[in-house]
Amino acid sequence: MERPTETTIINLPKVCDPRGNLSFIQNSDHVPFDIARCYWIYDVPGGRSRDPHAFYTQCQLIVALSGSFDVVVTRPDGTTRRHHLARSYYGLYLPPLTWRELDNFSTNSVAMVLSSTLYDADDYINDFDLFKTIADENT
Repeated sequence: MERPTETTIINLPKVCDPRGNLSFIQNSDHVPFDIARCYWIYDVPGGRSRDPHAFYTQCQLIVALSGSFDVVVTRPDGTTRRHHLARSYYGLYLPPLTWRELDNFSTNSVAMVLSSTLYDADDYINDFDLFKTIADENT
């Protein structure tokens, strides 16, 4: 799969069955990067959000395994787009240098994040002004 340059929704396979549906992810068939890490976010209190940030190099695919939440993506010019994730057969692909915040978590929601890199604190950009400067230099 070719790596998109923009944030995009990726349709994941959905196998319908009267006993219960099944969706799956097979590395290069469904994700535009090699998966180095998988983690999930859960038990987020209602009305709370996860701290916004971007990554220098990391790509991500975010999937709502249970419940729903929003991923708010902000461009360097300040324009935002809200992606509501509520189906486990959709994933939101985020390329590097994408400012994002997860919020609006429903009760018992679970966000699974597939990452192209192992955890590296130095890859995080936690300051929006720094993000704007870096993103502008890379366009």
